[in-house]
Amino acid sequence: IVTEVDHLSEALILEAIRAQRPRDAILAEETGAHDGHHGAATSGRGRVWIVDPLDGTINYANGVPYFAVSIAMVRDGRPAIGVVHDPVRGETFAAASGGPAFLNGNRIESPGKERLGDYVVSLNITGRAAGRPNARVRRAVRAVRNMGSAALALAYVGNGRFDGFVQSGGLSLWDIAAAGVIASSGGALVTDLGGGPWLRVDDGPSSISVLAAPPAGHAGFLALVRGDPGPRGSRP
Repeated sequence: IVTEVDHLSEALILEAIRAQRPRDAILAEETGAHDGHHGAATSGRGRVWIVDPLDGTINYANGVPYFAVSIAMVRDGRPAIGVVHDPVRGETFAAASGGPAFLNGNRIESPGKERLGDYVVSLNITGRAAGRPNARVRRAVRAVRNMGSAALALAYVGNGRFDGFVQSGGLSLWDIAAAGVIASSGGALVTDLGGGPWLRVDDGPSSISVLAAPPAGHAGFLALVRGDPGPRGSRP
């Protein structure tokens, strides 16, 4: 589902980027790849702005007040800057890779709970084999939620509103590029479901999986989601 607001929001964002960084590349959800003299959108070379003008479109279209604008900048394939703006609550999460994360200009960080059994988790595991991992996570953590905006839910890991985030597939770069920077800068460890890098610019649309958790509990949470045998690190 795409609304008129998706297109209007994207047009405003692209206009602003081009006014300030006219030679940079842009990868936007609605209008696709725009190469520039200083970047190639789908290869990640140079500076690339990755834009989701309205993450949570179904929520927006149905009057559910949980959606966001997500803007990231990737430099040579590495995440550099992330901003996620929630217009309903007037909240803007922002971070630069290697630096702290901020909410409305105030520094934030995840409290890093030690016990998996205390986690409140954003959970979205889908597909034919989703039943078992969903059940494992639900039994092991305090509570699970699926809010309908991956960008906002992953950004919430940056200040501990969610202790963990996991989505198996169904994500595109514009869903997570900005929020991954924010969650990481807030102190979480963010990876794919193989434990590797969470952002690869050449991943195809809707092919990305992401897991975020406090560093001390990440291995245990990942093992729980994947059903790996043996110790799971943090105790339930």
